[in-house]
Formats: sequence, C-alpha cells, structure tokens
Amino acid sequence: MAVEQNRQWGVTGPISTSLPNEDDLTRNVALIDELKKQNSYEASDETDKRQTTLQTLQKIATEFVRHVCKKKGLPPSTIESAGGKIFTYGSYRLGVYGPGSDIDTLVVVPKYITREDFFEYLPPILKRMAPPGAIEGMKPVPDAYVPILKFEFSGIEIDLIFSRLAVSSVPLTLDLKDKGLLRGLDEQDLRSLNGTRVTDEILELVPQKTTFRTALRAIKLWAQRRAIYANVIGFPGGVAWAMLVARVCQLYPQATGATVVAKFFRIIGDWHWPAPVLLKKIEDGPLQVPVWNPKVYHSDRSHLMPIITPAYPSMCATHNISQSTRKIIIRELRRGEGLAGKISDKKAEWKDLFDRHTFFTEGYKYYLSVVVGSRTKDAQKIWCGLVESRVRYLVSSLDHEVPSIEIAHPFNKGFDRIHHCKDEQEIDAVISGDLRYQEIKTEATDLSNDPKRIAAAQDGANGMVPSVDSNEILPNGDGKYTIYTSTFYIGIELAEDQTKKLDITWQVKHFKQRCTSWAQYDENLMSLSIVNTRSYDLPSDVFQPGEVRPTKPKKKTLKKAEPNGKKRAYGASELEDASQSQSGIKRQQSSNGTPIANSS
Repeated sequence: MAVEQNRQWGVTGPISTSLPNEDDLTRNVALIDELKKQNSYEASDETDKRQTTLQTLQKIATEFVRHVCKKKGLPPSTIESAGGKIFTYGSYRLGVYGPGSDIDTLVVVPKYITREDFFEYLPPILKRMAPPGAIEGMKPVPDAYVPILKFEFSGIEIDLIFSRLAVSSVPLTLDLKDKGLLRGLDEQDLRSLNGTRVTDEILELVPQKTTFRTALRAIKLWAQRRAIYANVIGFPGGVAWAMLVARVCQLYPQATGATVVAKFFRIIGDWHWPAPVLLKKIEDGPLQVPVWNPKVYHSDRSHLMPIITPAYPSMCATHNISQSTRKIIIRELRRGEGLAGKISDKKAEWKDLFDRHTFFTEGYKYYLSVVVGSRTKDAQKIWCGLVESRVRYLVSSLDHEVPSIEIAHPFNKGFDRIHHCKDEQEIDAVISGDLRYQEIKTEATDLSNDPKRIAAAQDGANGMVPSVDSNEILPNGDGKYTIYTSTFYIGIELAEDQTKKLDITWQVKHFKQRCTSWAQYDENLMSLSIVNTRSYDLPSDVFQPGEVRPTKPKKKTLKKAEPNGKKRAYGASELEDASQSQSGIKRQQSSNGTPIANSS
C-alpha cells in the first residue's frame, strides 16, 4: 500500500522513510508465518460468519428503533427516517482479532430511544429476528460503568453497548468523527461512543494499515504471553498497546510489520517518560469536560507512562500504571529488544519472542496472595471485580511506603476456585487460602468473561448490588457449603540493600479498609485475606504442563556466633521468615503450614 509522501504522521517527523530491503521482507514473512502457527489469525470462513452476524445485527438495530418509535406513537415519517446504526470497536475494528475473539459493538440511535428501551426491547427482538437457537447466554448489565448487553450470536460472543445522539435520524452513512455529535449527551453516552471514535482515529493515523495490524498482532501476543496486558491491574490494555504500535508506525512509515516490531522495543523502551505518547496534537472541543492536561490537572501530572487517546476528549489510557508495573514493562521491553536483535542476526527465531512468562516458575521467592471469597456466585462476581479494581492501590502503597520492596509485581489475572466445605472451620480455612476442599477445576479470571465482574472491575462496583439467593447459602444435598474464591498474586522483589524485617501491616490493613468500605460489603457473605506465600508453596494450578515448580531450598547450617558477640545484619537472603511477619493481623496456618494473614 502506497504511503502519502508529503504527509507528516504524528506530532513529529519520521525517523526513517527507507523502503524495506530483502532481509526486512524475509523477516516479515517469517513473522507472519509464526503468528499463524501461534493461532493469531482466524480462518476465512469464520471471518465471513462474523460479517454475516454484523449484517443481521444491523437489521435488528433498525427494527429495534422502529419498534420503539411505534410504541411511542411517533408519526410514520419520523419512524421511517429514525434509522439506527451498528458500529464496531476494539480488536475487531482494528483488524487484529483471532479465533474465538468477541466483537465489541455499539448501537447508535436517535433521541427518541432511551437506555431503558435498549434493555427492555432489544433482547426479545434479538431472539425473534435471529436464526432459531442462535442467541444464547443473554446477560444484560444496565448498572455497569458502560451499560452492556452480552450474548452469543451463532457461537460468536457479542458485547453490545448503547449510545443515544441528540439527533432525529441516524442514517447508515453517519460518521462519529464529528465532534458536534457529542453535544447534549450524558456521561454514559459519551463513554459508549469513545471506543469507536478512538479506534477509528488510530486507523486514520497510521501510514499503512496492513503493517500496523501485523505489528500489533505480534505486540499483543507478546504482551499477553509476558503477562503485561491488563489495564485494571496496572498494565497497558489493548487500546494502549495499539497506540504505542501506531506511534512507531508513524516514525517508520515505510517499514514492514517485522521492522516496526523490532523498532518498537527500542523506541518505547527508551521513551523519556513521563513525556506522553501522542498520535496527534490534543484538540479542544465543544464540551465542558476535562481533556488530558498535566499543566491544569494535578492527577494528570501523576501519570507515569501517559499514552493519550487521539479522539476528543483526549484522556490517558494508562493512568493505572504504578512504579512497579512500569519497571516490569521496561524490563520486558529490554528483553524484547535483545531478542529482536538476535532475530535480526539469525541467532533467534520469532517464536522465542513469544515464550511464556516465568512469573511463577522463576520470578520471585515471595508472593502475596489476595484471596477474595464469597458464599454466593453473584456476590463473588461483583465483590471480586471490586477487589481486582483496587489491587493496584495495594501495589502502589508497597511502592511508595515500603523501601525494602524493590518491586511489587501483580500478576495480570486471578484464579477462580470453587470449594465444598462441611463446616465453618473448613470455610475459614478456604477463605484464608486453603485449597484442600476445592472440587472444581481452577479457571483464570480472564476466561470467565463475566459482564458483572468486568463491570465491577472497571468502575469499582459503583451502583452494583449483588443478588442473594438464600438457598445458595444453605448446605447442598451432601450437607456441604459452596464457597467461591478468586486469588490474585503479587510477586515481591526485595531491595538489594535491604537489612530490616519486612513489615507491611499498615499497607495490608489500609487496603482491606479500602475494599470493605464498599457500601454493599457484607462480612457474613464476603471475605478478603492477604496470604504470605513462598514460591515453593504456590498451588499447582498456577503452573502450566511442563513447567518446573520451585522447590524448597535446603536449610543452611548456621555458623557459630562471632567470639566478640556482635549480631549480624539481617540481610535480604534471610527475609524468608521476616516477610511473613505482620504484627497486628491474626495469623493462622494454611494446609501447607505457611503463616497467613486474614481479614479478621
């Protein structure tokens, strides 16, 4: 695809406009081949199925608008011109979706249709107009930060959100780039439009879409494999990684996808943070809403790795990044840069770039396990989402307030477990991290894909109320209680010159208070424990087949005390016991004998 020769892409000129040579083209072919081996691309018949599904959704959206207009007694001329349009955003719109990916969709409607209409009338119209049995798993979440309707359409997961414009007609030719369309909208409508507007801007701001998509597929796969892909926890999310790749594409407008990937690690790894990454100059607009500006807003000055969305109103997509997660991201970029150099020198292959992380196998000696528990499934979805949204605050407090900790590294997903307990003693053990009563296979939190949980994590469960089924709290037919837990792990790297005992009592207490101060918290229904875990005590379900678990080191024989009676300094190598000490927090013994701190 030809690149516009006289156009400046981005806020600065390019670093290089050189055309790719034969080696560049060969590496690019090898990268695409590897991405195919890694199952990054979808079969063409599946892509055709997605397009057919979206065409059907468009017909349903039009009928939905007509139906509601008729219900409200609007004149026929208004009904005929009302329209309604389906937009996409996220990985599908960017063109980097893979097998099993969902489709993020947005229905835009005229002023006559309300959000209440969306949740009341659209589900039955979906079921009526779709092929028999095509709609499954309908899950409306009207109280989410961005209200959403989640369902499967012929096996394809659809996330459908809603936005109403202050116009009388939404034709199929409507373009959301017009900032004037934002006038008169409430915050939820603005948030719903933002995904599509940002995605479309990104695509317009890259020199070559094919190159961008190849590079982004590679960087997304790399970030997921290295466990640095999760906005809620404190890493860049999908849109942030997309903007970083887009910026490197702007700097090398003629490059291949493989060259962009190689340059990506050096450019972003050497970025002078907190200088922001911008794809275009920040624009003003017609609304009285904040636009990212560290000169005006104190909170914007605190962003450590600001990556700014290009669509008005511009905002920071990476405000959750902490000191520790920034260190981890830069560390991984350095690793990527080294491997890219070896690939260029033919001393490594692209598959080496996508090796799985070593967070559990080699990462750390000490971990904090944040164990979130509930007695009902619905309560667990919302309670776990809320705690997940606040794990980054615990990480931040460890960064700022505990000098002996060099890095507090949160893993980018949690682990869901279900347990069956015969009495309160077993329940107490489970909510403190004991896995002896687990009876159902562990599932990573990102695989549950539950809209309530996601909504709670995005907005701290604001306005969400868990439903409580009294029968679910009672024992089952075997006389056992079902307990739901989700565990988030934080790897602890101690400072090299650390000579004191590790005391995180206050940080843990403050974190628990921040979580349990939620208006819907019920101590009889929910629990929160912080468990100190050594690497060799990690549960088996966090490891993949073939991974080698850490083993307990043999005890060293202590040397006799020096004759002068001087006490030795308490060094980092001796912190194994000190890291367990949390005075003021009740201590118990888990099933493996590790002291733990619970929420009581």
